[in-house]
Amino acid sequence: MTSRNTHIARAHIPGIPPRPGDPGWPSPPPGPGVPPGPGVPSTPGVPGFPSAPPAPGPLSPTRVWLDPGADWAGALYERLLAKRIVLASGMLDDEAAARLSAQLLTLDAERDQPIRLELQNLRAELSATVTMMGILDVLRAPVRACVSGEINGPALGVLASCPLRSGYPNASFVLTEPRMHFGGTVTAVTAREQQVTRMLDTLYFRLAEVTGREVDEIREDARRGRTLTTGQAIGYGLIQGQETVSRPPLPGGLPDPGRGDPDLD
Repeated sequence: MTSRNTHIARAHIPGIPPRPGDPGWPSPPPGPGVPPGPGVPSTPGVPGFPSAPPAPGPLSPTRVWLDPGADWAGALYERLLAKRIVLASGMLDDEAAARLSAQLLTLDAERDQPIRLELQNLRAELSATVTMMGILDVLRAPVRACVSGEINGPALGVLASCPLRSGYPNASFVLTEPRMHFGGTVTAVTAREQQVTRMLDTLYFRLAEVTGREVDEIREDARRGRTLTTGQAIGYGLIQGQETVSRPPLPGGLPDPGRGDPDLD
């Protein structure tokens, strides 16, 4: 008697849920760490395994472009100092007064030849002005101050402390009172006001000394904000003359645009 193994295929009947092993039965989700999809994930060294990223190559050298004119100001100031010319412009505060004092004292220590002090659109704090007045008073070398643009308020004390003073034709001289604000206790404010009064008296006495005018007149002009041209400043006594051309004229009658101090050329 021959036994026969008969394989019976089960088909899914609509309306009856499938059993495990039947077509349509959901497959179990992949376990953690196992990527989904057919097949076994490849291992390192087996074809199909993603290769490691290439090692970074040598970096290209960085090119730094140097600005040939980056230090033009420093080189220019060095050339001016070599000719004993000092430039002061903008706001003269305590820090700027320290630098200006160092330049003047250095030139004075080198030799006793004249120093030219260019004052361009100069404004100054009262304390910095008093500092510069003291430095200019002790220099052995004669200092010639030349004003261009506008010189304002306490900065006139720097000009008045130079024995030689002149101005360019377009210069203007403004007498004004400094504006200052105080804060703190009553005692501190009172002490500060007394200090400012003493510094103002020092400034006005110096201006009165060089101009030959009364201190009260100088103080009143400062309160009114009086403005002087170069010609008026000569008459007022602030400066002694105007910068003029000292070089011989060029062919054709045109003047050479030089400055009026041949010793400093």
